[in-house]
Amino acid sequence: MTGETGDQAREQAVEAALARLTLDDKARLLAGQDRWTLPALPKIGLASLVMSDGPIGVRGVRWTADDPSVALPSPTALAATWDPELAHRAGVLLAQEARRKGVHVLLAPTVNLHRSPLGGRHFEAYSEDPYLTGRIGTGYVAGVQSGGIGTTVKHFVANDAETDRFTVDNLVDARALRELYLAPFEAIVAGARPWGIMTAYNSVNGTTMTEHAPLVNGVLRGEWGFDGINVSDWSAARDTVAALEGGLDIAMPGPDTVYGEALARAVRDGRVEEATLDAAVRNVLRLAARVGILDGAEPVVAEPPAHLDGRALAHEIARRSFVLVRNEGAALPLRPGATVALIGAAARDARVLGGGSATVFPDRIVSPLDGLTAALPEGALTYALGADPNEELSLADRGFTLRALCRDAAGTVLGTGSAPGGDIKWTDVDLPEGVTHDNLHSVELAGTFTPRESGTHTFGIKGLGAFTLAVAGTTYFDGVQSAAKNDPFAAFFGAPEPHAQVELTADESVEVSLTHVVVTPEDTTATSILFALAHQEPRRDPDELIAEAAEAARGADTAVVVVATTDRVESEGFDRTDLRLPGRQDDLVRAVAAANPNTVVVVNSGSPVELPWREEVAAVLLSWFPGQEGGAALADVLTGAEEPGGRLPTTWGSLADAPVTQVVPENGQLAYSEGVFIGYRAWEKAGRTPVYAFGHGLGYTDWAYESVAVEGATVRVRLRNTGERAGHEIVQVYLAPAGPEAAGGPERPARWLAGFAGVSAGPGETVEVAVTLPARAFEVWDETSGGWARVKGSYEIAAGRSIVDRRVTTAITV
Repeated sequence: MTGETGDQAREQAVEAALARLTLDDKARLLAGQDRWTLPALPKIGLASLVMSDGPIGVRGVRWTADDPSVALPSPTALAATWDPELAHRAGVLLAQEARRKGVHVLLAPTVNLHRSPLGGRHFEAYSEDPYLTGRIGTGYVAGVQSGGIGTTVKHFVANDAETDRFTVDNLVDARALRELYLAPFEAIVAGARPWGIMTAYNSVNGTTMTEHAPLVNGVLRGEWGFDGINVSDWSAARDTVAALEGGLDIAMPGPDTVYGEALARAVRDGRVEEATLDAAVRNVLRLAARVGILDGAEPVVAEPPAHLDGRALAHEIARRSFVLVRNEGAALPLRPGATVALIGAAARDARVLGGGSATVFPDRIVSPLDGLTAALPEGALTYALGADPNEELSLADRGFTLRALCRDAAGTVLGTGSAPGGDIKWTDVDLPEGVTHDNLHSVELAGTFTPRESGTHTFGIKGLGAFTLAVAGTTYFDGVQSAAKNDPFAAFFGAPEPHAQVELTADESVEVSLTHVVVTPEDTTATSILFALAHQEPRRDPDELIAEAAEAARGADTAVVVVATTDRVESEGFDRTDLRLPGRQDDLVRAVAAANPNTVVVVNSGSPVELPWREEVAAVLLSWFPGQEGGAALADVLTGAEEPGGRLPTTWGSLADAPVTQVVPENGQLAYSEGVFIGYRAWEKAGRTPVYAFGHGLGYTDWAYESVAVEGATVRVRLRNTGERAGHEIVQVYLAPAGPEAAGGPERPARWLAGFAGVSAGPGETVEVAVTLPARAFEVWDETSGGWARVKGSYEIAAGRSIVDRRVTTAITV
């Protein structure tokens, strides 16, 4: 049963189930019963609905490497492919992963915009451009839901920075809200019919988003016809009545929420209508019917799509996302038989994903060192550390073998569990057998550490509360670690604190122990246990390391330097204060380039960083956070087995030149005073030249754009591969107002992305690509009438390789 008939049958099942629920049942159904699930209601045949973080994988309800997940490249990488069909396949794979883990709803994708380059969580969002974001997001959502798994498109809306994200009031004018920040959500609702949306922590124009009836009930549900669930971001719901009347269906996480018993009381007291409650319950039951956990309702997808190979898809997305922004003298691909000096901490210990709720645990990670070692002949590759950007402690993973011992107040061991990475993030479902929150007093991480280097090792603690840390039989810390500021997620996102420096010898194991006394605050039933053992390897003199790297580069045909950000630079929970690479990495690149002019730099970051040495090196390749197979994909691209396929989804430039940089609220408010001018729109308006423009990206062949013609709403572009090898091109179409009437209308960007399409061709081959222009490309939001207005007049249509590399043009009048 599919289509309209299936929808009608599911609606009948929903109404039948709703009629059998008591007021208490209904109120309880809208409140999380724990961190990730809603309660089951057996009397109506409703199973417990399970949600899980995304967007690059499906972690499941347990935060542990014991339950590994496929880790795809970051959302900025996916957007850099400019391929909605590839995003669809990524979604299908994630649905497959969700089914494997018993998850019904994926908390993804993030479709907020890169308003300012300082946004700390931009790696988790797609682009600065709403059209590109909407196209990629539509493909992703449609892919996930084709596998019978729900999505929650987030964070609705204007959640474009992390500073004071729980309380900030973002002031956005109606036109910017419609044309930029709401636009991706609108496109996805129209193109993929998502089963869920997640409302953000922040306020918009004075109203917190979990209570924003005009945007949720008025725009999302009313104008756009959205019929899915609206779930709060975790702990974002603040007021029982205002949230329900504002269109919030589910308050997460549980068991402490503003819904449940509080909501039932509000109905009984007459503070909210039961019909309003019923509407929210109806949305939740509809989702349950769609994913197949409500008796009497056939799921939307009875037979999931064919199985996908997760490693293969992660590899493909990575190589197709890499953006080659500079390639002087055809430095890439590497010449056959060339010797390579690989340099950089991130080349050995790869950063494949961003921090925060986007974290998953893959069953393997292929580093650049692993990938190039496998791809190059024996003896062709050397490695040097160069400069380590990790100036803070990291989780205790490499060299550690740890177990978690749970004890009661008398010290008796109640149960044990694994602790990969020395990281404990437990809720009720994670407690070892025989352990409950009522009898648990302490958790000890105990085991051994085998260092790979001799010298002074630093050990520390991530988390809040009472801890005892011992290394090699010596206690180095016995006290309480407190938060530096009042942040409800400090234990989750906070930096580890160093507490011990210990001299150790390479390959000689020592015992380590970190004990945490578990305390549940009296005013809550929260049951999360969050802490970790942290570690840092010996810190060698940076000048010595850089000198060693330069010497290694001098003796090789090509030097490949991998530079990276860290999880203290790009992560959920905070914004950036600058765009510089951490540590001495800029000095490293300059030293290596001085020793070997044939230097290739691989930039391992999720969003823009400054590249002050870019003119001093032969090639620059952006690898984003490339997922678990990133090193293998990198080897393919560097050696020329595959072409770098990515184009920039966001402008790269210096912070000093960036037109929009404000992310810190003033008096609790953040004014989006730039209006509709963010990203490339703002760069062009300000007359500033970025380092690398929106849409830019090189391949291993050349293209000649021969013609462009318009037939109705279709733009046809003819181009020829003029190089010596097959290649893939992203044809980008931009609109620009032209003619005297443009000056008299509403202020608009100089030009904007209106369409794109990928095309492949062999050497010398000519191909034609058709790009359909959406009607919205010619419209602006009219604040006077409160609706969309088509702006008539002349337009230049330009097709090319980026917003500044426009190859062929024509004109139309609308």
